[in-house]
Amino acid sequence: MRVVVADDQALVREGIVTVLSLAEGIEVVGQAADGAEAVRVAHETEPDLILMDLRMPVCDGVAATRQVVAELPGTRVLVLTTFGDDASIKHALEAGASGYLTKDASGAEVVASARAAVAGGTPLDARIAGRVVAGLPDAQPRSVRDRFPALTAREAEVAELMGRGRTNPEIAAELVLGVSTVKSHVNAIFAKLGVADRRQAIARLTAAG
Repeated sequence: MRVVVADDQALVREGIVTVLSLAEGIEVVGQAADGAEAVRVAHETEPDLILMDLRMPVCDGVAATRQVVAELPGTRVLVLTTFGDDASIKHALEAGASGYLTKDASGAEVVASARAAVAGGTPLDARIAGRVVAGLPDAQPRSVRDRFPALTAREAEVAELMGRGRTNPEIAAELVLGVSTVKSHVNAIFAKLGVADRRQAIARLTAAG
Protein backbone atom coordinates (compact mmCIF):
# COMPACT_ATOMS: atom_id res chain seq x y z
CA MET A 1 0.00 0.00 0.00
CA ARG A 2 1.47 3.35 -1.07
CA VAL A 3 0.48 6.29 1.16
CA VAL A 4 0.89 10.07 1.21
CA VAL A 5 0.55 11.95 4.52
CA ALA A 6 -0.79 15.52 4.42
CA ASP A 7 -0.68 17.59 7.63
CA ASP A 8 0.53 21.14 8.20
CA GLN A 9 2.07 20.31 11.61
CA ALA A 10 5.50 18.81 10.97
CA LEU A 11 5.70 16.95 14.29
CA VAL A 12 2.28 15.35 13.80
CA ARG A 13 3.04 14.50 10.18
CA GLU A 14 6.34 12.86 11.07
CA GLY A 15 4.65 10.86 13.83
CA ILE A 16 2.03 9.53 11.41
CA VAL A 17 4.75 8.67 8.90
CA THR A 18 6.61 6.71 11.58
CA VAL A 19 3.49 4.76 12.59
CA LEU A 20 2.72 3.85 8.98
CA SER A 21 6.31 3.01 8.10
CA LEU A 22 6.44 0.43 10.91
CA ALA A 23 3.37 -1.38 9.56
CA GLU A 24 3.92 -4.33 7.26
CA GLY A 25 3.06 -3.72 3.64
CA ILE A 26 2.75 0.08 3.90
CA GLU A 27 5.14 2.47 2.16
CA VAL A 28 4.96 6.24 2.69
CA VAL A 29 5.75 7.69 -0.73
CA GLY A 30 5.20 11.38 0.00
CA GLN A 31 4.40 14.11 2.49
CA ALA A 32 2.59 17.44 2.19
CA ALA A 33 2.23 20.47 4.47
CA ASP A 34 -0.88 21.93 2.82
CA GLY A 35 -3.76 20.90 0.57
CA ALA A 36 -2.26 22.22 -2.65
CA GLU A 37 0.96 20.32 -2.01
CA ALA A 38 -1.07 17.20 -1.21
CA VAL A 39 -2.73 17.36 -4.63
CA ARG A 40 0.62 17.93 -6.35
CA VAL A 41 2.34 15.07 -4.51
CA ALA A 42 -0.62 12.80 -5.24
CA HIS A 43 -0.28 13.45 -8.96
CA GLU A 44 3.46 12.77 -8.77
CA THR A 45 3.23 9.53 -6.79
CA GLU A 46 -0.29 8.20 -7.56
CA PRO A 47 -0.67 6.65 -4.08
CA ASP A 48 -3.33 4.18 -3.01
CA LEU A 49 -4.27 6.44 -0.10
CA ILE A 50 -3.82 9.95 1.25
CA LEU A 51 -4.12 10.57 5.00
CA MET A 52 -5.56 14.08 4.88
CA ASP A 53 -5.75 16.72 7.59
CA LEU A 54 -8.64 19.18 7.19
CA ARG A 55 -7.42 22.55 8.45
CA MET A 56 -4.35 23.38 6.35
CA PRO A 57 -3.08 26.56 4.68
CA VAL A 58 -3.21 27.42 0.96
CA CYS A 59 -5.88 24.80 0.24
CA ASP A 60 -7.84 23.06 2.99
CA GLY A 61 -8.32 19.31 3.24
CA VAL A 62 -11.91 19.33 1.98
CA ALA A 63 -11.01 21.14 -1.24
CA ALA A 64 -7.91 18.96 -1.68
CA THR A 65 -9.98 15.82 -1.15
CA ARG A 66 -12.53 16.91 -3.73
CA GLN A 67 -9.75 17.56 -6.26
CA VAL A 68 -7.93 14.28 -5.62
CA VAL A 69 -11.12 12.22 -5.88
CA ALA A 70 -12.04 13.93 -9.16
CA GLU A 71 -8.60 13.73 -10.77
CA LEU A 72 -7.16 10.48 -9.33
CA PRO A 73 -9.97 7.91 -9.06
CA GLY A 74 -7.49 5.22 -8.01
CA THR A 75 -6.50 7.18 -4.89
CA ARG A 76 -8.65 7.07 -1.77
CA VAL A 77 -8.63 9.71 0.97
CA LEU A 78 -8.81 9.02 4.70
CA VAL A 79 -9.32 12.14 6.80
CA LEU A 80 -7.26 12.32 10.00
CA THR A 81 -8.03 15.53 11.86
CA THR A 82 -8.45 17.13 15.26
CA PHE A 83 -11.99 18.18 14.44
CA GLY A 84 -14.96 15.88 15.01
CA ASP A 85 -17.80 18.37 14.61
CA ASP A 86 -20.78 17.55 12.43
CA ALA A 87 -20.01 20.15 9.75
CA SER A 88 -16.42 18.96 9.25
CA ILE A 89 -17.51 15.32 8.98
CA LYS A 90 -20.33 16.13 6.56
CA HIS A 91 -18.18 18.32 4.29
CA ALA A 92 -15.34 15.78 4.17
CA LEU A 93 -17.59 12.86 3.26
CA GLU A 94 -19.49 14.91 0.69
CA ALA A 95 -16.12 15.87 -0.87
CA GLY A 96 -15.42 12.17 -1.40
CA ALA A 97 -13.39 11.08 1.65
CA SER A 98 -13.47 7.32 2.10
CA GLY A 99 -13.28 7.53 5.89
CA TYR A 100 -12.87 9.86 8.85
CA LEU A 101 -10.70 9.59 11.98
CA THR A 102 -9.88 12.04 14.73
CA LYS A 103 -6.32 12.43 15.95
CA ASP A 104 -6.97 10.74 19.26
CA ALA A 105 -7.12 7.46 17.32
CA SER A 106 -4.38 4.99 18.20
CA GLY A 107 -1.63 4.03 15.79
CA ALA A 108 -3.24 0.62 15.38
CA GLU A 109 -6.58 2.26 14.51
CA VAL A 110 -4.90 4.48 11.91
CA VAL A 111 -3.20 1.50 10.27
CA ALA A 112 -6.35 -0.64 10.33
CA SER A 113 -8.44 2.21 8.92
CA ALA A 114 -5.90 2.85 6.17
CA ARG A 115 -6.07 -0.79 5.13
CA ALA A 116 -9.89 -0.76 5.27
CA ALA A 117 -10.12 2.38 3.13
CA VAL A 118 -7.85 0.94 0.44
CA ALA A 119 -9.85 -2.30 0.52
CA GLY A 120 -13.01 -0.36 -0.30
CA GLY A 121 -14.43 0.12 3.17
CA THR A 122 -15.54 3.33 4.84
CA PRO A 123 -13.74 3.46 8.20
CA LEU A 124 -15.20 5.93 10.66
CA ASP A 125 -14.10 6.90 14.15
CA ALA A 126 -16.22 4.83 16.55
CA ARG A 127 -17.30 8.01 18.35
CA ILE A 128 -18.81 9.54 15.23
CA ALA A 129 -20.04 6.48 13.30
CA GLY A 130 -23.39 6.39 15.05
CA ARG A 131 -23.97 10.09 14.39
CA VAL A 132 -23.17 9.64 10.70
CA VAL A 133 -25.56 6.74 10.32
CA ALA A 134 -28.27 8.57 12.27
CA GLY A 135 -27.93 11.65 10.04
CA LEU A 136 -25.79 14.50 11.33
CA PRO A 137 -28.30 17.35 10.86
CA ASP A 138 -30.95 15.71 13.04
CA ALA A 139 -31.30 16.85 16.64
CA GLN A 140 -33.32 13.71 17.28
CA PRO A 141 -31.67 10.89 15.31
CA ARG A 142 -33.97 8.59 13.40
CA SER A 143 -33.24 5.11 12.18
CA VAL A 144 -31.98 4.39 8.68
CA ARG A 145 -35.30 2.71 7.93
CA ASP A 146 -37.26 5.79 9.05
CA ARG A 147 -35.23 8.12 6.84
CA PHE A 148 -35.12 5.76 3.86
CA PRO A 149 -38.46 3.92 3.87
CA ALA A 150 -37.72 2.35 0.48
CA LEU A 151 -35.15 0.12 2.19
CA THR A 152 -36.28 -3.23 3.50
CA ALA A 153 -35.59 -4.06 7.14
CA ARG A 154 -32.61 -6.18 6.13
CA GLU A 155 -31.26 -3.53 3.76
CA ALA A 156 -31.49 -0.97 6.56
CA GLU A 157 -29.42 -3.26 8.80
CA VAL A 158 -26.81 -3.64 6.07
CA ALA A 159 -26.80 0.13 5.42
CA GLU A 160 -26.21 0.86 9.10
CA LEU A 161 -23.25 -1.52 9.23
CA MET A 162 -21.90 -0.10 5.98
CA GLY A 163 -22.02 3.32 7.59
CA ARG A 164 -19.89 2.03 10.42
CA GLY A 165 -17.19 1.05 7.94
CA ARG A 166 -17.88 -2.68 7.86
CA THR A 167 -16.79 -4.61 4.75
CA ASN A 168 -19.13 -7.08 3.05
CA PRO A 169 -17.52 -10.12 4.75
CA GLU A 170 -17.78 -8.40 8.15
CA ILE A 171 -21.45 -7.58 7.55
CA ALA A 172 -22.07 -11.16 6.46
CA ALA A 173 -20.50 -12.49 9.66
CA GLU A 174 -22.41 -10.09 11.91
CA LEU A 175 -25.80 -10.73 10.28
CA VAL A 176 -25.13 -14.44 9.62
CA LEU A 177 -25.57 -14.08 5.87
CA GLY A 178 -23.62 -15.19 2.82
CA VAL A 179 -21.22 -12.64 1.34
CA SER A 180 -23.05 -12.86 -2.01
CA THR A 181 -26.33 -12.08 -0.23
CA VAL A 182 -24.78 -9.04 1.43
CA LYS A 183 -23.43 -7.88 -1.92
CA SER A 184 -26.94 -8.11 -3.39
CA HIS A 185 -28.32 -6.04 -0.51
CA VAL A 186 -25.53 -3.48 -0.96
CA ASN A 187 -26.31 -3.13 -4.67
CA ALA A 188 -30.00 -2.70 -3.85
CA ILE A 189 -29.12 0.00 -1.30
CA PHE A 190 -27.01 1.85 -3.87
CA ALA A 191 -29.91 1.78 -6.34
CA LYS A 192 -32.47 3.00 -3.79
CA LEU A 193 -30.19 5.77 -2.52
CA GLY A 194 -29.24 6.77 -6.07
CA VAL A 195 -25.50 6.35 -5.51
CA ALA A 196 -22.68 4.47 -7.23
CA ASP A 197 -20.49 3.30 -4.35
CA ARG A 198 -19.99 3.08 -0.59
CA ARG A 199 -18.44 6.55 -0.31
CA GLN A 200 -21.45 8.15 -1.98
CA ALA A 201 -23.81 6.08 0.15
CA ILE A 202 -22.22 7.39 3.35
CA ALA A 203 -22.43 10.96 2.06
CA ARG A 204 -26.10 10.38 1.19
CA LEU A 205 -26.81 9.01 4.66
CA THR A 206 -24.96 11.94 6.21
CA ALA A 207 -26.84 14.56 4.21
CA ALA A 208 -30.25 13.07 4.92
CA GLY A 209 -32.40 15.06 7.34
